[in-house]
Amino acid sequence: MYAARRILKKMRYGEATVTVVDPRSYMTYQPFLPEAAAGSISPRHVVVPLRRVLPKAEVLTGRVSTIDQDRKVAVIQPLVGETYELPFDYLVVALGAVSRTFPIPGLAENGIGMKGIEEAIGLRNHVLEQLDKADSTTDEEIRRKALTFVFVGGGFAGAETIGEVEDMARDAAKYYPNVKREDMRFVLVDAADKILPEVGPKLGKWGLEHLQKRGIEVYLETSMNSCVDGHVVLKNGLEVDSNTIVWTAGVKPNPALARFGLPLGPRGHVDTAPSLQVQGSDYIWAAGDNAQVPDLATGEGAWCPPNAQHALRQAKVLGDNVISGMRGFPQKDYKHANKGAVAGLGLHKGVAMIVFGKMKIKLKGRLAWYMHRGYHGMAMPTFNRKIRVLADWTLGMFLKREVVSLGAIENPREEFYEAASPVSAATAAKPAAPAEKAKAS
Repeated sequence: MYAARRILKKMRYGEATVTVVDPRSYMTYQPFLPEAAAGSISPRHVVVPLRRVLPKAEVLTGRVSTIDQDRKVAVIQPLVGETYELPFDYLVVALGAVSRTFPIPGLAENGIGMKGIEEAIGLRNHVLEQLDKADSTTDEEIRRKALTFVFVGGGFAGAETIGEVEDMARDAAKYYPNVKREDMRFVLVDAADKILPEVGPKLGKWGLEHLQKRGIEVYLETSMNSCVDGHVVLKNGLEVDSNTIVWTAGVKPNPALARFGLPLGPRGHVDTAPSLQVQGSDYIWAAGDNAQVPDLATGEGAWCPPNAQHALRQAKVLGDNVISGMRGFPQKDYKHANKGAVAGLGLHKGVAMIVFGKMKIKLKGRLAWYMHRGYHGMAMPTFNRKIRVLADWTLGMFLKREVVSLGAIENPREEFYEAASPVSAATAAKPAAPAEKAKAS
């Protein structure tokens, strides 16, 4: 989205047509997904509608199934209808990443990811539904399973999500007579020997101790062996029953890249030059989580990590380079020194590492949480969404958190179907009229 905006801004009138193809008609600002799952931000404010911010571009809702580089044609699979070919002169590949999963029994059937706004909304509704179940049942086994929440992955996504969800569940428990925070069990599992590696060992250790003080069980250097029917079996021998299994164990490049005939790195990323041009091509660029971009600021052999800090800056350089390529000018290399990392662990809780040259400032607690909100609030695309997110935060200072579950929104026709189906059944069972019988015979 940022690359398309940059190209549209820089190019002359009528110089080119910009076409954006995406299966969703919006861009998601993923760092805010944990806050959306906790109800601190309205889900609609975390996404940016493409047609609104790219009014001069052609936005197609669909997928690129294959790319013919010889003919310079992309095959588009729309949401409905037949596939068709879309010719191009210049190509930007920015498919992003998908959840990195493993062949764990039961994961596909029971796991909940955290890569899209739909999953964040679903997780929020699901957790509140579990509190509804636990408050309304007398079956202790059902209650225990509903109040056990397992999170796999201790990076930014996992630590932030479990921190925000635990915060929300703690607040929500005040409105359930038969549910207390002590009845809930939160489990965080990671195969590494630490959590939040992006903020350094000291802040990661503080984050670990902070989560443990809040009653969250953390199991490091272990993994999940299976979760069939919600029965979670960990490598360390621990077994728990849970209705909520959240998978945040890293990401991998979109597997669709394998069908495009592009040079890929050892982990499936598109291999690019420092200019973001795909190796061996002068008309294809790639950036973001699906690209293997050399990190010139770190040194030889280093690659830019897959985060928003790099993706947003790469997009601007990419846009400028596309314009330069169209006009025959030289390409500019992408170089950005890491500015640090921030993570929110719930309301008024967080860790932050800010880099100024060779100096690193490490913050924790409320001040780090302010840094987290300040940084991502400024990075949120478009002025419209910045104001809406700020309004959500401001209202949250004076109004209590919403704890209503809208789980039925995922099956909105179910109630209508139940109301209409008896009529349909009765009509089908009604004896045929004499004329109809005669016709049938």
